[in-house]
Amino acid sequence: MICRLFPAYEVTEGAGVTVHRSIGTPALRNLDPFLLLDHFGSDNPDDYIAGFPDHPHRGFITFTYMLDGHMQHRDSMGNQGDLKPGGVQWMKAASGVIHSEMPRQANGLMRGFQLWINLPASEKMSDPAYQEFSAAAIPEVALEAGRVRVLAGEFNGVRGVIEDPATDVLYLDVALPAHASFSLPLDASRHAFVYVFEGSAQLEKDELARHTLAVLEAGDTVEIRAGAEGARFILVAGRPLGEPVVQHGPFVMNTREEIEQAIADYRDGKLVQTRATMHGS
Repeated sequence: MICRLFPAYEVTEGAGVTVHRSIGTPALRNLDPFLLLDHFGSDNPDDYIAGFPDHPHRGFITFTYMLDGHMQHRDSMGNQGDLKPGGVQWMKAASGVIHSEMPRQANGLMRGFQLWINLPASEKMSDPAYQEFSAAAIPEVALEAGRVRVLAGEFNGVRGVIEDPATDVLYLDVALPAHASFSLPLDASRHAFVYVFEGSAQLEKDELARHTLAVLEAGDTVEIRAGAEGARFILVAGRPLGEPVVQHGPFVMNTREEIEQAIADYRDGKLVQTRATMHGS
């Protein structure tokens, strides 16, 4: 079932925020179509309150999921949001976005995930788009023991709120009590992974400790059993693009020449070309 296990690295981002990164590291550069997975979180506001000031993106999507605290979003096209606990945000940067993400605590806590999803070459210079939904809008499915929040894709006939047409992303937040099990057949056309962020779990003979990502075999059935303290994990899958990936920081294109153009556009104040549209609730 498991192809590979990847313990997350601690990385400093933004204005000094420490994150646990599992995709986008020397060990796992990307997992097509996924470019990066950051798990951020702390109960010390000094660790994160400086946040992620204005920074550019081109050529991909950011998918942010807040667990605790909230994140204030502003971008160069006029979108504003306040992503609260349990809320999700999908931002298609495409041809160019400059935005800021500033964390705000709730009882000292601030936790969440940011996933970068690649765009196909045909979409990289398309118009930006933006979706944001509150926790109340996200459907939950009760298991015999535990529950699943469906952020994107479909689970047990329930459709998530986020639509990602290019890569058909499935994004589940699964919570299991002690020793409970979870099973899901995996689509053979998708790359998939599990990331444990509370408790521990077991996939067949492999132990998954907290802050560990497991890359899964496409087309198999994932069988996860929670440890003695229960488990909470995200299960994410997406259709690979099979295209060249050339990345320079916040720019992800298909060729070196396109990266050089993105750098020049940012330098010359031409990165943002189109105003985004916003959907959500």
